[in-house]
Amino acid sequence: MPDEKANADIKFFAEVIRGGRADEAARAEGKFGFECYGPDGKLKWQAECQNLVTTVGKNLALDTYLAGSGYTVVGPFLGLISSVSYTTGPAAGDTMGSHGGWTEAGLANAPTYTAPRKTAAWSAASAGSKSLSAAASYAITGTGTVKGAFLVYGSGALSTIDNTGGTLYSGGTFSGGDKVVGNGDTLNVSYSASL
Repeated sequence: MPDEKANADIKFFAEVIRGGRADEAARAEGKFGFECYGPDGKLKWQAECQNLVTTVGKNLALDTYLAGSGYTVVGPFLGLISSVSYTTGPAAGDTMGSHGGWTEAGLANAPTYTAPRKTAAWSAASAGSKSLSAAASYAITGTGTVKGAFLVYGSGALSTIDNTGGTLYSGGTFSGGDKVVGNGDTLNVSYSASL
């Protein structure tokens, strides 16, 4: 009778799978949308521009979001950026009192429009985004070149054109070139922000 032999051979394999690192980051960003209608009501041009959220704007947002108690929003107000004396668009270090590369349109700097700055009215936030409930409408009274727009709010902010009070939250300029508006045009500006 033949001998039967069985060799027992057991092998173990071990593998360690580490849990993936979960990072979460919140970036404050937004964009302005523009539509320009001529006196005849026909669309002349439309454009968008991404905005830069300033350091003082981020600080105010964080202070009010995370440490606020009974906070009441002052503004926000939307203003237009003029091509007059323009050298550079909004920068992280800009404030309402100090933004040397650009000027506000509306009074001393063309184009002019029917005052005051427009008040931003918001829809409820959804999916990490918040938008104006309706575009801000500017009745243009004097021809000029628009470079972009800005948003100001907080203590001291006013709807008065060229007022330097409040906190400059954000500003943006067109990446595809300047936009000309004429007397009698209507410029509608929308804004959306996301985290």
